[in-house]
Amino acid sequence: MATAEHIKNLIRAYYLRDDNKFKTVVLQIAAYEAKLGHEAFARELKQFVEKAPPVRSNIVRLNNLDSMLRLSTPSDRIRDLIVSEEIAERLSRILTEFKNRNRLQQFGLSNRRKILIEGAPGTGKTFTASVIASELNLPLYTVQIDKVVTKFMGETSAKLRQIFDEISATVGVYLFDEFDAIGADRALDNEVGEARRILNSFLQFIEQDASESIIIAATNSQKLLDQALFRRFDDVLHYTLPTRAEIYRLYSARLGTFDRHIMVSEKLLNESSGLSHAEIIRVCDDAIKSSILSDERITERQLLALIDERIKAYGTEEA
Repeated sequence: MATAEHIKNLIRAYYLRDDNKFKTVVLQIAAYEAKLGHEAFARELKQFVEKAPPVRSNIVRLNNLDSMLRLSTPSDRIRDLIVSEEIAERLSRILTEFKNRNRLQQFGLSNRRKILIEGAPGTGKTFTASVIASELNLPLYTVQIDKVVTKFMGETSAKLRQIFDEISATVGVYLFDEFDAIGADRALDNEVGEARRILNSFLQFIEQDASESIIIAATNSQKLLDQALFRRFDDVLHYTLPTRAEIYRLYSARLGTFDRHIMVSEKLLNESSGLSHAEIIRVCDDAIKSSILSDERITERQLLALIDERIKAYGTEEA
């Protein structure tokens, strides 16, 4: 059952009327029970959190001025993530090591929990963080980069310290999206050394971090990152635009839930080459919405027209 620390945190959250903290502790208990093999009980606890009425705010307040973390409790599963076989295996390894972290510690080893994900927009980086949090029954905290990085000297480093204090205090998955704002190459610093100080602070905090939380940094451009970052992460995942096989799986999975008779043709695969995972999902969703509103079946012609819209709107290279 829940540890004494869990019970104390539940009582503290109740008296402080901190709904988000209360949810977080319940999810921590669920993760703890899952680790003990009580999967059914863990699922039941998570369902209680998911079915709870919405709280007044889904922002975790670290102080009276700023809202730097956004809390969510995703329900996405790894089977919903369409990536290469290699990436799928590496994600599975991250999950397995976390679930068996106590066993690894007995041999003086630690689980992978500091992950850098690099890839083009729309290739599934943020979704991966949601999947990891869901699979491990952990809350997902997304760092609000625009609330962390400021123009005032020294303030960003102080805020980063607050975030890493929270990472140590509350077990969860912490996503630093648009990580370029923090991890940019120090050689590119043109702001009186402030960017250099921010990066140095992050390097120090992440190296000293010994929590049980999982830290995920996501970036659209690996080339912008300082090389000193890479050795601070346990794993670096490179996401690419979907292959032909992945495009087929995306269409089959998304459209198949609405119409299982949908056929994914060679022409559709060819025309979709160069689109990201997110763009293909949007094409599918637009086709499904149109089908619902017109009360007509989805056609290949309709899908090709929607693909053409995307390419014209965003350009092949950007997509």
